[in-house]
Amino acid sequence: MKTMCRGALALLVAALLLIAVPLHAYQNDDRIVSSARNSYAFQVYLKGDDIKIESKNGAVTLTGVVSEEFHKILANETLAALPGVISVDNRLELKGAPPTANSDAWLETKVKATLLFHRNVSASNTEIDVKDGIATLRGNATSQAQKELTTEYAKDVDGIKSVNNEMTVSGRVEKTHRTVAVKIDDASITAQVKMALWTHRSTSVVNTKVETNRGVVTLSGKAKNAAERDLVTKLVGDIDGVKSIKNLMIIE
Repeated sequence: MKTMCRGALALLVAALLLIAVPLHAYQNDDRIVSSARNSYAFQVYLKGDDIKIESKNGAVTLTGVVSEEFHKILANETLAALPGVISVDNRLELKGAPPTANSDAWLETKVKATLLFHRNVSASNTEIDVKDGIATLRGNATSQAQKELTTEYAKDVDGIKSVNNEMTVSGRVEKTHRTVAVKIDDASITAQVKMALWTHRSTSVVNTKVETNRGVVTLSGKAKNAAERDLVTKLVGDIDGVKSIKNLMIIE
């Protein structure tokens, strides 16, 4: 009799486990989609895009249409940084014809992207025009320091040959996308950091691992020299939401 009871109990436990595993997986998938939708990146930068998110056992698929080429990368990196995500299949398409790699239109996109994620410059108040690899910047800057930093960031975009900065220093400029009352989550910070490292020619997103915990960014990986390591720290420190940095990168 006891043997039969133990057998029945074992079958019951096995049945409950079979039910619990799919339920847990479903809850995790639901949390991934919800976290992505509520993330700073999706609420602020990607809010105008038509992005559909599907998650199955942590394998995420992105479909839909975005307005900017770099939005595809930002969406991908934001999902990849969320807990529980195993892989991301990015099938997002660009509205209109995508810019040719290394073309002036593509370089304009990269300059816009790098200015967008740094808090001490203003992408919304900077007009960017690239012709034959030469970037011309117009618009307003709050100070001479901001104007010079905008030049510095634009000049370090891979493919840009030189920068003509014709911005006016007005002293009264506000960043419109910063006024949105959305908490900057860790996944969005990680995605922004990776985007910044991707746009700058002097840094390498491939050789840099980025992890964020409550706004504290930990960097690991390899740097070519001390100058690159210091530059990564400087660039990451100017990203929205970053509270502090632990740079554990080693010099090759």
